[in-house]
Amino acid sequence: MSLAPEHAPTMARQSLLQRLEPHAPALLIAALALAGLALIPALSSWITLTVAGLAMGMMIFTIASGMTLVFGLLDVINFGHGAFISVGAFVGVSALAALGGGAPDADPSALSDLTTLALAAIAAMAATALMGLAFERVIVRPVYGAHLKQILVTMGGLIIVQQLIFVVWGPDEIHVARPESLKGAWTFAGAAVEKYRVMAVGLGLALFLGLRWLMRGTKVGLLVRAGVENGEMVEALGYDIRRLFIAVFMAGSALAGLGGVMWGLYQEVITAHMGGDIMVMVFIVVIIGGLGSVEGCFIGALLIGLLYNYVAFLAPKAALVSNIGLMVAILMWRPQGMFPVVKAK
Repeated sequence: MSLAPEHAPTMARQSLLQRLEPHAPALLIAALALAGLALIPALSSWITLTVAGLAMGMMIFTIASGMTLVFGLLDVINFGHGAFISVGAFVGVSALAALGGGAPDADPSALSDLTTLALAAIAAMAATALMGLAFERVIVRPVYGAHLKQILVTMGGLIIVQQLIFVVWGPDEIHVARPESLKGAWTFAGAAVEKYRVMAVGLGLALFLGLRWLMRGTKVGLLVRAGVENGEMVEALGYDIRRLFIAVFMAGSALAGLGGVMWGLYQEVITAHMGGDIMVMVFIVVIIGGLGSVEGCFIGALLIGLLYNYVAFLAPKAALVSNIGLMVAILMWRPQGMFPVVKAK
């Protein structure tokens, strides 16, 4: 039976909407950028704000990717994640200072600065990975499966780590100097684009592609996802699911440490409370992205970064609540987040 001619356009529109629906979260980024372009009067201002928003989003993604892996895959509500951010920032900045990065008389070559920054980031990731191992064994392991207890004990762990930072580095904020070759900005179409922000965008994109490949294209990612769905079956095949989950926890902690270094250099100041301060945005990103979803975390972080920068320019007072408004809107549209990871019951 053939369709009546008057129904054909309606069916075609429905088919188009069905094809676009899975890609709707990604299309939100383009829609938000176009809305910013329409509302911001100068093209140069829009370019500057867009790059700043992308850089901010990439750094939040670096931090939140570790959180979403632990929260979504291991079912652990770790409010102590902010402690790894702060420790990573302090260890990374200390390593950067020891290696001579940011010193006025340092070698200004880009290769030298990037190498120094990479070594400092590796030091921060190693320190926070080991810290994550201790955190999991001492604080998290006794409360697996008990969410209320997880919130309480990990918050306690966060407070303890903040006090230990006071003991080791002191209570005062520390001003951070970026490496010489990452200072300043390029001029494009009348817009000032900071070098550091461009580097942050590149690093965040590389991290996203690497995590996506790891989770989807490797045996390790397959085992982790299978362990979440049916841990007993994975153990029956001869794999130690506990070691896999500890490795995920350590990796999430290391990513928080890397994000702490990047955020500290972005703000050019670090404090013991910086991790706790940024955790609100991190939780928003994890929730709207969908627990355990790297893709959702990536898109959510970019939306948060762009929206915050656009709104801060157009209506500074509204910027404080713009991210909450975005979370409410997305959860009304998709209550489980944009790309939820479905677990077997």
